[in-house]
Amino acid sequence: MFSMNFNGNGSLHLAGRFDASQVEQANAVLDQIATTTRVDFKELDYISSAGLGALLRTQKRLSATGHKLILANMNKFILDIFKIARFDVIFQIEQGG
Repeated sequence: MFSMNFNGNGSLHLAGRFDASQVEQANAVLDQIATTTRVDFKELDYISSAGLGALLRTQKRLSATGHKLILANMNKFILDIFKIARFDVIFQIEQGG
């Protein structure tokens, strides 16, 4: 199960498993983002390379206009994936709070 929705403070909340079967749904939401946005990974259990690609595509589009995704509250497994892929250089990642 995967869900992606905006909460009351404008942050994007991810939950479940973000894999190839969810990319179309995710892109529909990510394509709505036009300014710097915080993405909360607190309830995300897994992300595949397809999920990484969807986030990277959005980051590239936003950076062209001076905006970005700020990724927050990743579990250790997902944070390790971002570090191994060197995405920690591309994205601003916040841990805690």
